[in-house]
Amino acid sequence: MASRLLFLARHGEQDRADEESPAVGLSERGRRQATLLGERLRDARIDAVHHGPLPRAAETAALVAAALPGVPVHVSDDVGDHLPHDTDPAGLPPAYADLLAAYDAAERAEGPRRTAAAVDRFATAPADGDVRELVVTHSFLIAWLVRHALDAPDRRWLGLNPHNAGLTVIRYSSGRPPSLIAVNDVAHLPPELRGTGLPADYRF
Repeated sequence: MASRLLFLARHGEQDRADEESPAVGLSERGRRQATLLGERLRDARIDAVHHGPLPRAAETAALVAAALPGVPVHVSDDVGDHLPHDTDPAGLPPAYADLLAAYDAAERAEGPRRTAAAVDRFATAPADGDVRELVVTHSFLIAWLVRHALDAPDRRWLGLNPHNAGLTVIRYSSGRPPSLIAVNDVAHLPPELRGTGLPADYRF
């Protein structure tokens, strides 16, 4: 039976995270998170690492790949930071409606197109054999792929909040629905490195 074991990781903590600048790389904590994620995946038999084009994703992928010698690393715009779905804000809590309203018409068209391409590429079983791939990406795409795996309503990508360097694993097997193996796993991070990238009241 052909299968794809898809490892998804949000990038490490961004430097000057309050600025949300696309040009900014990782903080010192973010680099430590990425290094520990690489150590966690050292024996996972990863076949390839893919990452989005922004510096925080590229730097995370490079630090992870340092623990995976010989594993190829690829950049892909399709796993970048974009709006995954042009979700109708009607009936949503104000915070979600405000988030969606911040995207212009071009972003509401281009983001879902990129997301659909990522789903076609990664959220399927391969034609044959067993494939293990890591995608270092952003919170929205991880949330969308979890929603997709569960066949949940489109708007349920909202409210899923991956940790920086948190690990989500989905198995896609021929003839079977997707299986969630792990969601937002941060066992590789010490307590002081968990919960970054989330609102303070989400931490525990």
